[in-house]
Amino acid sequence: MKKKILVFGAGLVSRPGIHYLLKKNHLSVTVADIDLDKAKSLLVGYDHAKAIRLDINDTPSVRIAISNHDIIVSLLPWEFHPRIAKTCILESRHLITASYVSDEMRDLDKEAREKDILLLNEMGVDPGYDHMTAMDVIDRVKNEGGKVTAFYSYCGGLPSPENNDNPLGYKFSWSPKGALLSSVNSAQYKENGKIIKIDGPDLMSNTRIEEITGMGDFEVYPNRDSLPYMSTYGLNDASTIMRGTLRYKGWSETHRAIQNIGMTNETKFSNLQNNTYREIMAQLSGAKPDSDLKKSVAEKIGVNTASPIINQFEWLGLFSNKKVTNKDNHLDILVDLMEEKMSYSDNEKDMIILQHTFHVESADGTPEKIVSTLIDYGIPFGDSSMARTVSLPLAVSVGLMADNKIKCRGVQIPIIKEIYKPVLKELETLGIKMTEKFYSI
Repeated sequence: MKKKILVFGAGLVSRPGIHYLLKKNHLSVTVADIDLDKAKSLLVGYDHAKAIRLDINDTPSVRIAISNHDIIVSLLPWEFHPRIAKTCILESRHLITASYVSDEMRDLDKEAREKDILLLNEMGVDPGYDHMTAMDVIDRVKNEGGKVTAFYSYCGGLPSPENNDNPLGYKFSWSPKGALLSSVNSAQYKENGKIIKIDGPDLMSNTRIEEITGMGDFEVYPNRDSLPYMSTYGLNDASTIMRGTLRYKGWSETHRAIQNIGMTNETKFSNLQNNTYREIMAQLSGAKPDSDLKKSVAEKIGVNTASPIINQFEWLGLFSNKKVTNKDNHLDILVDLMEEKMSYSDNEKDMIILQHTFHVESADGTPEKIVSTLIDYGIPFGDSSMARTVSLPLAVSVGLMADNKIKCRGVQIPIIKEIYKPVLKELETLGIKMTEKFYSI
């Protein structure tokens, strides 16, 4: 009998994973989305699949849909996952997501184990593929009698070099709002034995330049809280553990300017939509009606009018007389503008870069460095790299669960060999593979 798979969400990253599952003859796939046409568009050419319209807030219908399937996949925003997980527990159904484990999700571990189900989270690229490839090296080093003394892990979704053609050096292959908010998260990490804490508003003032093998220099800013990964990865004795996000050089300066002018503000206002972008910028900078707006904005953010930042603002359209979108806060207005100006064309490629650096002390005490790198490109007129590297690890794990090859239960992330070994092996056949280089220290 075919295992029935229910996928919630038909968004930007869904297609490659859904198509992977559709090619498994022993699986039956249903895609659920509030936009039925969007769900149907992912199933063109696959007559054996089904698309349904489903509102995640329609609790009775969600429960019925979950009860009619064996394995549930959520590619919805993270805040919906605990709600779905609780229903999966009620119906004794496995769940897989690509999102970080929230406290609310973690609290479901005992109930999930009692129901003999798996709630597998962090099965995307970051988090997900980064965990699996890190643990693959860490476990190997330990098995050979060595130890990891320092660990850096950097990941970023960016335009490929030939399509990096706008002044901001960035395009959106996932949620624009999520990408902007990730640049104002607080963070902490450990480096050379010292705990470093950074408040969200200061994150973009705490970047560094790092070389990516074969690609040159990039900016890196710390990614949330790295400290829990000391125990998660079994690196409690390491002097350094830092997870970071990669961007092309200049992003931090741009984002600081966006923050300083006030365009990341989520405070709600009743009449923003009656303004032009130019009027919004005048309000935020305190410009007088007949003053030089660019000069006022430059003074507000602490640059001169010849700064590339002012050119970037102008390219975005922030000085234009165009009416803003119908949103009630500055951040959402900016998100809409960036999505319009900074999205990928069908013929363009995005790029995922993931690089781990391990400082290792071998069994005989010899120090060395292992640099493990993934550089993956999207396919013009096809799937983006972001979509591939997020949804394929998740889909591969669904296939393994359907074949009863993953036996663990409770709330899990892919740091155990039972999960990461077979997933990494299958991903290699799909062209997703790290390359390692070894250096003497």
